[in-house]
Amino acid sequence: MASGDDDDPIIEEIDVYLAKSLADKLYLFQYPVRPATMTYDDVSHLAAKIKPKQQRVELEIAIDTMSPNYCRSKGEQIALNVDGTAYDETNTYSTKMMDKQTFSSIQATTNTSRYAAAVFRKGELHVTPLTGILQMRPSFSYLDKADNKTREREAANEGGDSSQDEAEEEAKAITVRFARPESEQARQRRIQSYEFLQKKQAEEPWVHLRYHSVKDGRSEHERQYLYCQSADASDNSELVKSPKEYLAMLMPVLAEEKVVKPVGPSNVLSMAQLRTLPLGEQVKTLMKNVKVMPFANLMGLLASGTDSTAVLRCIQQVALLVQGNWVVKSDVLYPKNTCSPHSGVPAEVLCRGRDFVMWRFTLERSVMRKEIASIIKLPPEDVKEFLEHVAAPRINRGWEFLLPTDFDFTKKHPDVAHRQHMLWVGIQSKLEKVFNFSKDDFVPKNSPQPEPIHISGEQRLKVAQEQVQHKQSSLQKDLDARRGGGSIHIKQEPVSDREDEPMDTSSSCSIPNGSVNGYPSATSPSFDHTNGNGGSLSNLPSPELQDFVIKTFRKHFVLTLNEFKRLLNLHLASMPAGQSVFHSISDHMLQDAILLSQCKQIMVPFPAQSTAASDEQKVFGLWETGEDFDKHRRLLYEVFTKTYRVRRNVIQTRLAQEFGDVSKADVDRLLHECCSSHAGMWYLKGTIQS
Repeated sequence: MASGDDDDPIIEEIDVYLAKSLADKLYLFQYPVRPATMTYDDVSHLAAKIKPKQQRVELEIAIDTMSPNYCRSKGEQIALNVDGTAYDETNTYSTKMMDKQTFSSIQATTNTSRYAAAVFRKGELHVTPLTGILQMRPSFSYLDKADNKTREREAANEGGDSSQDEAEEEAKAITVRFARPESEQARQRRIQSYEFLQKKQAEEPWVHLRYHSVKDGRSEHERQYLYCQSADASDNSELVKSPKEYLAMLMPVLAEEKVVKPVGPSNVLSMAQLRTLPLGEQVKTLMKNVKVMPFANLMGLLASGTDSTAVLRCIQQVALLVQGNWVVKSDVLYPKNTCSPHSGVPAEVLCRGRDFVMWRFTLERSVMRKEIASIIKLPPEDVKEFLEHVAAPRINRGWEFLLPTDFDFTKKHPDVAHRQHMLWVGIQSKLEKVFNFSKDDFVPKNSPQPEPIHISGEQRLKVAQEQVQHKQSSLQKDLDARRGGGSIHIKQEPVSDREDEPMDTSSSCSIPNGSVNGYPSATSPSFDHTNGNGGSLSNLPSPELQDFVIKTFRKHFVLTLNEFKRLLNLHLASMPAGQSVFHSISDHMLQDAILLSQCKQIMVPFPAQSTAASDEQKVFGLWETGEDFDKHRRLLYEVFTKTYRVRRNVIQTRLAQEFGDVSKADVDRLLHECCSSHAGMWYLKGTIQS
C-alpha cells in the first residue's frame, strides 16, 4: 500500500460546498435535436410557462423569417392552414406567417437525487442539487389545430342550412338506467387509465414566466445563488462527516426486505396463496372462479395427498351436482344483500333464476335461452350470465352443458349422487311454486326414430373368433391352395372369375337393411347363425392380411378404418404387378382382421355436427402388445370413449390416479403414439375435424 501511495501522490485538495438557495428551483434543459454548438442563447424567446407539479415547460422561440434558409411561401401556407383567413386574437400566428415555434419538455429522468449542477471558483466547488432534467423538443400542436380547422370546414359544408327545412324528429321512448355503484377494482382501473391521467394533467394550470437571456442582469444575479452563501463549515453538515458516518453512507446496513405482495385484481389468487387457506376456503375459491368442474379435476388442483372424503364434504356445501359435475351454488356467487352488476336485480331473485337454469340442465343436455327468459323473467344480461357459467352456445341447439356427463363419479359415489338428487327434488318443488310450472312441461320428447343398435368391439371380436374356430379346417385348406408346394412365394391364381377384384370401400349406406356397424343383425335374412356372418369362406381374413394388419398397428397404434384402407391401397400399389396376394377384400374382412390382431374398436363420441364419414368414425387401437405400457394405452382409449378431444392435463390426471406418478417421457410417448394435437387439444389419430 505504501509503495502505491508514493506512485500516486495527492496534487491538490478542493473544498466542496453544498448550495441550497436554488435547490427546489434549478432545472437542467437539454436540446437533443440540436448540436451543442448551436445554442438558443441569442434567439429571442417570446413566452415561457411551466406546470410545476408535472415539471412540464413550454417555450416559444422566434423564427428568423428574413433568413435565406426560410421558405416564405411554406410559412404563409402553414399559418393559413392553422388560423384560416379570418383575423382573431386567438390566432397562433398574428403576422399571417409561421414566425415562431414551440418547444415542449419531457422528463429525462424521474429520479434526480443523484444529479447536481456545480461551479468551480477560487479552488472551491459549489454543488446545487437539481430539481429536474428536462429535454426540450419541438412541439407540433399547430398541426392538430390545422386538422381541426379542416374538419370544421368540411362539417359546415356538408351540413349547410338544411337543418331548418328538416321535419321535426318523431318522439321516441327511451330507457332510463341508473349507473351502478363503482367497485374498488373498477375505480383503481379508472385511476390508472391513460384518459384519467391526461385529464389530471390538463387540470393543473399553467404558470406564465418571464424569460431572461444569459447576459441579462437578472440572470447574473440569480447565478450568484449557485454559490454557497455561508462559508461556515457547520452549515454544510451533509458534507462534514466522521469517517464512521462516511463509511456507513458508502456501505449502508442492509435492512430486511419487506415482502410486498404483487398488486393484482381482487379476484385473482395464485396457487401458492390458495394452498395457505383452509380446505373449505380452497374449494369455495376454486368453484367461484371455475363455476363448473368434474370432481377429478378439483382433486388435481388441490395439494397432493388431500383426503377425497374431506373434499366431498366441503364441495357439497358450496356446489350442486349436475350431470355428474359440480356447479357452484347460486348463493355463493350472489351473496345476500347484493345485487346484479348488470341490472341491479336483488340477489334473492338472481338465485332463483340461476337455480332454475341449473335444474333444467339436470334434465337434458341443451336448453333454449328464450324459453328460460320467458319463465324466470329476468333481464337478458343476467340470463346470458347464468348460461355462460355452465353452458356454451351451439348452432341450432341452444345452449349445451359445458362438460360431458361424469358417469364415473356417480358410480363411484352413489350415496352422494342420491343425496344430491333429493336436494334437486326439494329445489324443484320450490321452483314450481315460484314460477308456476310442472316438471312434465320439460320432459325431453323422444325422437320418433328408433335408437340404433351398437355392437361393441368386444362383441365383434367374439363373433370373429367363433368364426375362425368353425372354419379353421377350411381356412387351412384355402391357405394350402394358395401356397404352392410349401414355398414361401404366394400363388397368384385368382379366386374368382375376375382377374383382380377391387377392395370394397362402400360406405355404411350401402349395407343391407338390418345391419349394424357393418354387421347384419340376427333378424337380417342374410345373417348366418352358424358362422356369425353372412359371408362365405372367401371373406375370411388371410394370414397375409393379418400379418399386414399386425405390422401396421405396431407402427401406428391408432387408425381409423378409412386411414387403414388408404395404407393398404398404398401397400398393394407398391407390390409388383400380378403378385398381389389380397383378393376381394371387403370392409367386413378388414374389420375382422383388425379385431383378430389384438386390436379393439374405440367408440369415440363424435360431435353431432361432425362431417366425418362413417369409415372415419370407426377408430381402432392396438390393445395388446405384451408390454407393460399397454395399460397406459387402454386408459387413454377409455378417456376417448367419453369425449372426442381432451387436454393434456386431463390425461396426466387420469394416469396419476390409476398408476401413481407417471413420468413426462411416458406421457409424451403415449400422446405421440396414439394422438395428434390441434389448438391446444389432443385427438386420437385421424379424428381431427377439418
